Amino acid sequence: MMHRLDALGDWGLRETLLFARAQELPVTADEVAAAHRVHRNVARGRLERLARAGLLIASFERRTGRTGPGAGRPAKTYRVAPELSAIEFPRRRYEQLIALAVDALPGDGRRERLYEVGVAFGRELAREGRVRSAKTFRTALARVCTALGNLGYQATVAEVAGDRAVITTATCPLRPLVRAHPELSPVDRGMWAALLARALEGTAVVQIGCDTRRCRREDGDCRVLLTVLRGAMGRDSEA
Repeated sequence: MMHRLDALGDWGLRETLLFARAQELPVTADEVAAAHRVHRNVARGRLERLARAGLLIASFERRTGRTGPGAGRPAKTYRVAPELSAIEFPRRRYEQLIALAVDALPGDGRRERLYEVGVAFGRELAREGRVRSAKTFRTALARVCTALGNLGYQATVAEVAGDRAVITTATCPLRPLVRAHPELSPVDRGMWAALLARALEGTAVVQIGCDTRRCRREDGDCRVLLTVLRGAMGRDSEA
């Protein structure tokens, strides 16, 4: 089995992985070949090596939507594997450092301060990912996912119902940190709230409800539940 660091040290594999992480749906060898102007066999070889390294998960699906006789053979697709730990060499131990910094905060109001840190981080991600504001909830969610994809994080809008939605992500920016230190969950929630507030025109951070409990689980993708609280009064003019 290939080590993850070996895969990331190869520029072709790294380029392919970044492409897969920027897409909302699983990718195929044909899509990678077209994007990087390489032969399909080269693209397939890179995807297979990334799968052996545990960075992608291979499966088969029919992209045409047809079933039964005459539907054709299903295509082999590759989706981003859930990222449960950060890739570091050498190990930096930032998780321990952040935990020590959090322990140094006063107990009173700690969760609120951590949430504010998450909001500030989310705004930085929004700026770097060039989030563009949108008038509709669905479009705003899509732009959050696109911005994260631009930064190398895979995210997909899985459900939208009224003012509630679910974004799934195999590579949530803060998941490794939150899994190691669940007390940092307010940072995670603040980050997502700030991203959506920046994307949804006329919305303040205080008007975004966020639940990221699934990020602490050992299996599967993160499921981030986001709710627009229409009755809340905004107090942050930057959001």
